[in-house]
Amino acid sequence: MSALTQTDFNFPGQQSVYHGKVRDVYNLGDRLVMVATDRISAFDVVLPEGIPFKGQMLNQIAAKFLDATTDICPNWKLATPDPMVTVGVMCEGFAVEMIVRGYLCGSAWRAYKNGVREICGVKLPDGMRENEKFPTPIVTPTTKAAIGEHDEDISKAEILAQGLATPEEYEVLEKYTLALFQRGTEIAAERGLILVDTKYEFGKHNGTIYLMDEIHTPDSSRYFYAEGYEERFAAGQPQKQLSKEFVREWLMNNGFQGKEGQSIPEMTPEIVAGISERYIELYEHITGEPFNREADENLHARIERNVTEYLTK
Repeated sequence: MSALTQTDFNFPGQQSVYHGKVRDVYNLGDRLVMVATDRISAFDVVLPEGIPFKGQMLNQIAAKFLDATTDICPNWKLATPDPMVTVGVMCEGFAVEMIVRGYLCGSAWRAYKNGVREICGVKLPDGMRENEKFPTPIVTPTTKAAIGEHDEDISKAEILAQGLATPEEYEVLEKYTLALFQRGTEIAAERGLILVDTKYEFGKHNGTIYLMDEIHTPDSSRYFYAEGYEERFAAGQPQKQLSKEFVREWLMNNGFQGKEGQSIPEMTPEIVAGISERYIELYEHITGEPFNREADENLHARIERNVTEYLTK
């Protein structure tokens, strides 16, 4: 199965295109077409090989969770005319990503074990352990970096001082973030999973704040298996994860963390196939449904056909 890593569509009504790290966004004026490619990024770097089926999985997971949270806040999704595509409302995005953490792990843990006790203006107590649950989830925003640049931690006070959101807007962003995380936590629990942390992006359309982009996918979220969590935590053992962290760990084990002078390790066909299978495992656990492997080798032609039919009907 081939991987879709580059797109050059020209959809009806198209005005411009933005190629992101993983998604390509086609601007139609009042609407946009977001193509979830098979590109994969880690440490804010796009890796050289695409991962077959990855785009389809991420798009379908996101669509499912967007549909499951419409009672919490409005979102940008209008339709999914292709397994790798969502068509939605054009929003003016906030220049921050709202990250919410239920547990101390990942980059937060790496900072914590190096002595950091405040993240994005949120003070953390001494004596916490890796993968320990916070008493209540914490919101730790980052800047929304352009491709090739790194996201940076930012506090609520800095967001307001820089005019990235008004106090009223930030209150809504935080309220939506915590409510979405609670819903995601409940759905994950039904699947025998723990939603550990995730990120949300928001924008405005006609003065209303909308949830944008993906939601609760393994690229934007980290999951633990609930079974055995307490035992592993008590024993100081690594948790069994469902997230993209396994890709980051493979890169770190091979000397790459996105720092200057470091080289991305070779992504052999075996490595690529293994990552693809792990993503399929993520999909099936998160959704509770078997993954339907789309067999069409000409992904570009299929997407162009399906999206054009939708836009012109």
